[in-house]
Amino acid sequence: MEQVNAIELKHVTKRFGEVTANDNVSLTLKKGEILSILGENGSGKTTLMNMLSGIYFPDEGEIRINGNAVTIRSPKDSFSLGIGMIHQHFKLINILTAAENIILGLPGEKKIKMPQVVEEINALTRKYGFDLNPMQKIYDMSVSQKQTVEIIKVLYRGADILILDEPTAVLTPHETTKLFQVLKNMKEDGKSIIIITHKLNEVLELSDRISVLRKGTYINTVETKDATVESLTEMMVGEKVSLDIKRTKPTNQKKRIEVCNINCRNKEGLPVLTDASFIAYSGEILGVAGISGSGQKELLESIAGLQKLESGQIFYHTPEETIEDLTKLSADVIKEKGVRLAFVPEDRLGMGLVGSMDLTDNMMIRSYKDGRSFLVDRKKPRKLASKIVEQLKVVTPKLETPVRRLSGGNVQKVLVGREIALNPTVLMVAYPVRGLDINSSYTIYNLLNEEKKKGHAVICVIEDLDVLLELCDRILVLNSGKITGVVDARSTNKEELGLLMTGTGEEKHKDE
Repeated sequence: MEQVNAIELKHVTKRFGEVTANDNVSLTLKKGEILSILGENGSGKTTLMNMLSGIYFPDEGEIRINGNAVTIRSPKDSFSLGIGMIHQHFKLINILTAAENIILGLPGEKKIKMPQVVEEINALTRKYGFDLNPMQKIYDMSVSQKQTVEIIKVLYRGADILILDEPTAVLTPHETTKLFQVLKNMKEDGKSIIIITHKLNEVLELSDRISVLRKGTYINTVETKDATVESLTEMMVGEKVSLDIKRTKPTNQKKRIEVCNINCRNKEGLPVLTDASFIAYSGEILGVAGISGSGQKELLESIAGLQKLESGQIFYHTPEETIEDLTKLSADVIKEKGVRLAFVPEDRLGMGLVGSMDLTDNMMIRSYKDGRSFLVDRKKPRKLASKIVEQLKVVTPKLETPVRRLSGGNVQKVLVGREIALNPTVLMVAYPVRGLDINSSYTIYNLLNEEKKKGHAVICVIEDLDVLLELCDRILVLNSGKITGVVDARSTNKEELGLLMTGTGEEKHKDE
């Protein structure tokens, strides 16, 4: 007897105006399997999953769940069919407990019996191997705990099919291992799981089969045991791609950024950086590692003049060997002083780019104040936008397309390309490859290496510890706003970094 699939997509097509996001896609998810879906940025992965979760409705084709043709017009329809999607950006209310978030919005009695709810949640955590206190507030949780709440939320609602979008993006190696074991336990219990991720090593470790999309079309599905990083990359891109990070040894290093005992607090008055001190040198890549929310954002923003300090000092050592005190200077004043500092922030559309503007206008943001008349020259910015689209393979219908209409990965390419084009002596990047496919990621890594070869100082926050170890010269580790180590990337390992990230390792400072 032929096995009934958990999900079967037949000739599914989705268009947005002139753009075809998914073109005649057919693929299956078997019951009790983990399926990874891969593809370059703009290949249609998220659009396809959004049709399963009820956010979009297909223009053509058929969706079958457990052998039955279905119509999914809303997330409510998706839930009723036993489908639960865990998004990369969590949808939780911070002031509520885990249990309150899990039952929020569910129909039922007016008076909720919380002891019974807590026991039901505890039964789920025991069954699958989660670690969660149902009465803990969300604002007091780590990223992995928040993710656990999101997963249990869909399980509590009866989901048998789970879709996870970049589930390990901000997890430590230990947390990733723990999540994988939980997913394997769920699979053994008969759950069917789809994972969207760009980390090919994790795909090979966790999944049973792998489906590949390219430019909105379905390419193939392969058994994981028959796949390699190289074969998957070739399927995604359509040609063989070099996946080597060509790290060179730093030469003729000189101090460029010197941070001395800086302290700062967030809007709630809580300390986010405590006595942070380090030096970034010219001709090196200094990586920054830490669990999400450990102070990475504030550290880079402090140097860029976007974060007010409570105490401490920040100095810029110029190539001409003079020293500029940046401590109390705003980003505009830093630029006026001639400090060639470029910053790719974590918030791409909030701080880096303007979503309603097209690519050319976003190139002009960094230089419009230099204009001497009301009429500005658009030729150079347009030429730069065109160069970035070609060099980084930005998927966009045209240069006049508003940035907000691009996929997250393509927005990231535009921002990174623009900042590197400024030829800065100090380049700071926060999560430069977040949301990027493997081919685009390696393009960015090589661009960062080119900046290093030019003698520029590069400071980068990257989630993937394997990449940090392969790309960087030194790695600075943060835990709860404190620097717990600055280590040599060539001699450390993921285990040591993981211990420093959680504050359980011996503090190490191999620095100035």
